Formats: sequence, C-alpha cells, structure tokens
Amino acid sequence: MNSTPKEFQFPEGFLWGAATSAHQIEGGLTNDWSVWETSEERREELHSKGLLPEDFISGHAANSFVEQNADIQCLVDLHANAYRFSVDWSRIEPKEGEFDEPALLYYKQFIQKLRAHNIEPFVTLWHWPIPLWMRDKGGWESKEVVFYFSRFVEKVVGALHDDVTFWMTLNEPMVYSSMSYYKGVWPPKKKSVISYVRVIRRLIEAHQAAFHVIKKIDPNSQVGIAKHNIYFEAYKNYPHNRIAKSLADWWWNKRFLKAVQHTSDFVGLNYYFHSLVRIGGEKHVYEKSSDLGWGLHPKSIYFALKELQQFKKPIYITEHGLADKGDQHRSWYVRESLFAVHQAIEEGIDVKGYFHWSLIDNFEWAEGFHPRFGLYEVDFKTYERKARSSAAFYADICKNNRVA
Repeated sequence: MNSTPKEFQFPEGFLWGAATSAHQIEGGLTNDWSVWETSEERREELHSKGLLPEDFISGHAANSFVEQNADIQCLVDLHANAYRFSVDWSRIEPKEGEFDEPALLYYKQFIQKLRAHNIEPFVTLWHWPIPLWMRDKGGWESKEVVFYFSRFVEKVVGALHDDVTFWMTLNEPMVYSSMSYYKGVWPPKKKSVISYVRVIRRLIEAHQAAFHVIKKIDPNSQVGIAKHNIYFEAYKNYPHNRIAKSLADWWWNKRFLKAVQHTSDFVGLNYYFHSLVRIGGEKHVYEKSSDLGWGLHPKSIYFALKELQQFKKPIYITEHGLADKGDQHRSWYVRESLFAVHQAIEEGIDVKGYFHWSLIDNFEWAEGFHPRFGLYEVDFKTYERKARSSAAFYADICKNNRVA
C-alpha cells in the first residue's frame, strides 16, 4: 500500500522569496572588503594554501548592478512575491558626508520595478562591508559609528521609504563581530575579546538608533534585523550538555535579540546550522552535507522557530539555503525544511515568510566564488543566469503557496 504524499498549504498572504546582498552580487564596489580582497596579505595567505587569489576577489561579482533586470526576471520566473537585498553603504556614501544621489535613484527605480511585478522589497541597510572612510575612523569600534550609521540610514530611508515597508537594519551581527573581531578571519582581522564585545554593543546601539530614525520618517514601516541563530541540541539530554546548550543559546541566539526586543517589529531568522552539543564526545556526522561541509538537518528549523516564540514577534525566515553546485540536495532540503516550518505554523508560531539564500550564485565572502548557493547558476564570465532544476521546484511552491 502506497502512502499518500505529504502536501501542506501555507497561510494566505505568506511571502515567498529569495535573498542576496550588495557586495556579493552587485560588483564595482570599493569598501573595506574589496581592499582586503586585493591586499598583499590576502594574496600571500591564499598562495600559502595553494589557492588562486583571483578566485577570492569580488570584482564584478554577478554584475547585478548592471544586470538588475535579469535578476528581476529570475524572481518573476520563480513566482516570488518578495525579495530581500541590501544597499551598500560605500556606494551611497563613498566619502564622508557626500551622498551619491544617482545611486539612491538607482535603488529607488529598482524597487519600483519590483513593485511593478508585485514583489515586496525587504531592504537590508547593512550587510557587512563599510566605507573606507568609516574604516579609517575605527569601523564598528569607533565611538562615532552609531552617529554615522544613523545618518546613512536617514538618507537611504528618506529616499526610498515611499516604496518600502520592511527594513532590516543589520545582517547577522553576531556572525560579523565573531568573524571580524574574535576569530580574526574577516576584515579588520582582529582577535580581541574586548573588541568583540565592544562591537556587539555598538551594533546593538546602531540598530536601536536606526529603528527610531526609520520610525520618525515612516511610523508605519516594519523594522527588524536578520539574526543568525543556531539550534543547539543537548546530546541525549545529559545534564552537562543541557548546561552547555543553555550557555550557547544565551550568548549566540538570545542576547542580541533581547537587547533589541523593544526596537523590533519582527524577527528575521537566518538559519543554516544544527549543532549537537556533546561535551567530551566526537563531532556529530551528518548523513548529508553541503559543498562547504555544513551538515544538513532540515527538521531542526522547527526547533529554531519554536525558540524564537519567546520574543512574541512575527518571524520571517530571511535566509535559508545551502552551497550545492550540483543541485543534488537543494530540493530535498527545501522540501523537508518547509515541512518543519509548516509544523511550526500549525502550532501557532507566527511565521510570515521564507527567503531562500540565494537567488543567484554569488561571491561568498572569505570562500570566494567556489560555493554555489543560487537557485540560478551564474556564469561569472558572461554573467548569464541559468535556472537550476531546484528553481522549478521552488517556483511551484511560490506559485501555489504550498509544499508537496
């Protein structure tokens, strides 16, 4: 006897989309990341690992600043009704206090094109790189950074708010602060607990200030952050593993969200990792992994959503995906993950949207061009976009508001 295939309808008005960020797709940017990518230090680091430096320079990336219409067509073909993207601070304010009005007009016209296709824009105001002049003032360690960021936010929101409802002030603040100031892997490559904690504090203050700036301009806007959370699971529920899970939850998942709880209209969840907390044991091995070696555990997104219920805010899954150049696991991973999301919704968790990372192949930060997260494959020589088979699978979900 054959079992009936599972099919779950999502709530009316649910948002289906994809996500990107400016530095990863636009190209032609000059900021602290682009300078680091071409530095002699970076070149020597890559040579020592037997890697080609040119594979780790963003350059034109996916050329999306020029190919915006191609990206919009990808969204239309997906039947997406939402798109999350970022504006780059260095493009808007390349020199201190000098704002690029044509760049603001570019984004305004881009957003109007999205609206013409009934695609809801979700705008991220900061997705990691900073202008060189802000870097030279100390970056996110500077006492002045909150002022400068607020001024940038005021300029962008003032120019775009007529066509934008949803704003994300920051992307993954805990990831950025950890990788840039604790592990020292990303610019400015510092390894300092003091700097790490200081930058987290600055980012909290920056979000809070930006929230009030946005609300002053448009009280009806919806403001949140895109927060990277991990589902920490205590192995066999042993007491020592539960304690470790509680500590990890507090530091990584809850602390930042609690600090901004009263200046957020929604929670954006970026979800990639399940972590089995197993003190003194071997590392957990997953049956399937992404091209980056990230273990794939689709059902765990249910628990990550359950843990966000305490904040009593609407939830948008603002990133979720995997590096999968051969498209071997993407459809399976999306399907099983969305079954778990649907279960959370059925249990009363207010999940209102899902954004797949990523719309197109992009420049993946320190990993360069090798990881391929896109529903659409990009030829980085011609910039042609070509749908992977998973794009048709996801388009069916978006079109019919259901997963089967």
